[in-house]
Amino acid sequence: MLLLFFIIGFLNPANAQTRSEGPWWPNKQWGAEDQSGASNWITPEKVLKATMLVKTGQIFDLGHIYDRDMPMVGTRSYNLFIPSFPTYPATGKDSMVFNDEYVTAQIGQVGTQFDGPGHPGRQIKMADGSTADVFYNGFTGDEMRGQLGLKQLGVEHVKPIVTRGILIDLAAYKGLGALPENYLITLADVQGALAKQHMKESDIEPGDALLFNLGWWKIWPDKKTTDAPPPHPTMELIDWIVRMKPCMVGSDLAMDGPPDFPLHENLIVKNGIFNLEFMSFETLPAENRKYTFLFIFTPIRLRGATGSPGRPLAIY
Repeated sequence: MLLLFFIIGFLNPANAQTRSEGPWWPNKQWGAEDQSGASNWITPEKVLKATMLVKTGQIFDLGHIYDRDMPMVGTRSYNLFIPSFPTYPATGKDSMVFNDEYVTAQIGQVGTQFDGPGHPGRQIKMADGSTADVFYNGFTGDEMRGQLGLKQLGVEHVKPIVTRGILIDLAAYKGLGALPENYLITLADVQGALAKQHMKESDIEPGDALLFNLGWWKIWPDKKTTDAPPPHPTMELIDWIVRMKPCMVGSDLAMDGPPDFPLHENLIVKNGIFNLEFMSFETLPAENRKYTFLFIFTPIRLRGATGSPGRPLAIY
């Protein structure tokens, strides 16, 4: 019997992970040392193809303005101060004055926020019996931990995202202003929304950005957007997203929520597919809406940060 248990344990990959090999690392697509994840899909060819979608030059903001009244998850905070006005007194022959700002915040995790590769991880038991916090591509907490920023998987490793954005309008497909709380978004929902938009799965290409309109941007900055149980995808849909190989997903919520975080785990931790949270689709025209467009989001290169603020843009 003991021999049987030993054989079962040996064959079970959950009991066999080491730093060099585990259930989701090394990354089969990008290699053992990769820290850029699915932003690697953004090649010059991908960028050129995306720019061909621009016909009118119209630019639409897909993010919220950062201010102290925006809702935040848990005890996160954001404060901006002008230390004094003007911050610097008159100087030079023309008596020039200047203002500065002072910002205190979990700057990568408030407002419209981009989750970098060092944000979510999970605890697992290693082959030697120890427990480790493991993140994208097998990087461990011991390798990453640093008071002055992450030593590995900082958001500075994510490449600028200039690609084709695909809007998947789930709220419109369901005929609702917004999806209900705790609604389970199914693969059939996404396929139905694509069909309504005269699109199909085969239209999606590696490196695209999949953007889901849930309708919740309409109540921002209501605290419900961060506190209520959000609509979230089924595991079938999450597996489908992974198969589509996007560089990132985005929505007007977090698309995940406690007590479990399957989207963060399976997209970011296991596959390096990033998640842009709390977007806004308010500026997109309701009439003659386009569902594919040039999409631009460039994470700020904050060395060692877990995520980034930013200004996502759709360009028609």
